[in-house]
Amino acid sequence: MKQNFFKFPVLISIVIFLILSSLVASADDKVDYLLGAGDSIRINVFQNPELSTETRVSESGAITFPLIGEVNVGGKTIQDAEQKIAQALGSGGFVQQPQVNIVLQQVRGNQVAVLGMVNKPGRYPLETFKMHLVDALAIAGGALPNGSDVVVVTGVRNGKAFKKEVNIAESFLLKEGEEETFVMAGDQIYVHRAPVFYIYGEVQHPDSYRVERNMTVVQALAKGGGPTVRGTQRNMKLYRKDESGVIDKTSPELGDLIQADDVLYVEESLF
Repeated sequence: MKQNFFKFPVLISIVIFLILSSLVASADDKVDYLLGAGDSIRINVFQNPELSTETRVSESGAITFPLIGEVNVGGKTIQDAEQKIAQALGSGGFVQQPQVNIVLQQVRGNQVAVLGMVNKPGRYPLETFKMHLVDALAIAGGALPNGSDVVVVTGVRNGKAFKKEVNIAESFLLKEGEEETFVMAGDQIYVHRAPVFYIYGEVQHPDSYRVERNMTVVQALAKGGGPTVRGTQRNMKLYRKDESGVIDKTSPELGDLIQADDVLYVEESLF
């Protein structure tokens, strides 16, 4: 009886540890999240409380752990980091059949920067290995009304510089079924100012306006409130800069498409 009494707490501890370990292991961040510089973690070794350690991943991706010294965990999943520490403890003869559990306490290493014309520009942590681009934009409050539909994503993929332009509107309207764009740790998301055109002359509201998708000259004229009583849509001039920087002057048709930085001039009617 006495012998069973002493075994009972040990059995309870084993059951609790296994339950907690299974719950943690089933979490998505356990599988997908990659540890990075600045992350704060707690490391527990079953039945070895003296080895319990709270530490922060250094800029080089390393941590210092009792008995085994420096361990590089940067860029590894939590599960892989647990196995690496366990193997080092076992191969060094410090712990027999070590069971290591890592708890992510604070995320600072895996972040993306969202910049430009968004409501809340800044750096935001990734809770998983990668995140949908639209989710990252949503965290930053989305684009401002004068923000472009085209988002530029830069970063590193497979050790090489990565840059991609994504038209958010078209990805929803025209490209259903195509591979979604993901962002990863260290990426930068930049939302540029939306392209504009300029309209002046005999028009109700001369100003600069956002270039909408597939906008025509007549739609641009409507944006400006239409011609004044002295103006006419039959006599307009369009000024557009070509690739060499030279400004071309044309007489546009009402159905011609407007481009970024176009200048539309509504002349006075001769009659």
